[in-house]
Amino acid sequence: MREILFFQKVFKEKMWGSDRLKTLFDMNIPSDHTGECWVISGHPSGQTEVLNGTFAGWTLQDIWGKRRDIFGHIEGEEFPLLVKIIDACDDLSIQVHPDEHYAMSKPKDVFPKTECWYILDCEDGAEIILGHKAQTREDFEQMVRQGKWEELLQKIPVKKGDFVYVPSGTVHALTTGILVLEIQQSSDTTYRLYDYDRLENGVPRELHIEESLEVVRVPHSIENQMIQVETYPHATKSILTETPYFSVYKFDIDGQVSLHQDKPFMIMGVVEGAGSVDGYPVKKGDHFILPCDYGDFVLEGTMSLIASTKE
Repeated sequence: MREILFFQKVFKEKMWGSDRLKTLFDMNIPSDHTGECWVISGHPSGQTEVLNGTFAGWTLQDIWGKRRDIFGHIEGEEFPLLVKIIDACDDLSIQVHPDEHYAMSKPKDVFPKTECWYILDCEDGAEIILGHKAQTREDFEQMVRQGKWEELLQKIPVKKGDFVYVPSGTVHALTTGILVLEIQQSSDTTYRLYDYDRLENGVPRELHIEESLEVVRVPHSIENQMIQVETYPHATKSILTETPYFSVYKFDIDGQVSLHQDKPFMIMGVVEGAGSVDGYPVKKGDHFILPCDYGDFVLEGTMSLIASTKE
């Protein structure tokens, strides 16, 4: 189908949110506590609607259910990916997500979640929590029960432009000042391990200690992502990751380049600069989908885009 799909954004207010989505992306956010912007979603908790063309007013899940040919007839009850921008004005809770095996053994409302982050902005010296230092499951549980978080949690430095892969079972958290583009399996199943003893509306936030202990990877191991770079006239393509859950690419454009879309679908989002896609003007913060069999398309301008798909 030769039609680019643009979507209405869905915003989520969070206790750790801010107004940075407005100041950096000129988004019409609901409040100065906006923590997430769901830019591409078929998830029931926040479905994005098409803004243009033949499917204007349809949700992404509507199209997925009624016109699967647009996505290459790939299988699944729900659109497989969820893409969001997360603004961490404060430390996020320490959390972990289940994998496929665990989710299949539980009720239908438990879904696996592997995700990744592209760091859009952060302060100098920023760190994220990624993994832990326990060598056995017994040691992990003991440090959790005793609240030895400094001993347990593993921190790694990050900077703007970094890419971080977060497989299911990985203890992780964003920290104050970090802004990311998150690409994940379409799941909202999160097990909160620790939340700094914070109160929300005067009540401690719910923790999921037992579930976390069941799904966490022990010992933690970092999966090295070897980034490959392909060079074209006026563009480079970086292969950030290719997994069974999703593939993610970065395109850096300086001029005009013709590319070919031969995936079941391709989600693209502008993370820096501005330009056009087949004549449609796009700027930082804009996201869209190129459907299956879209074929050749032209990107023009000075901009960087993050693209994702699932095959």
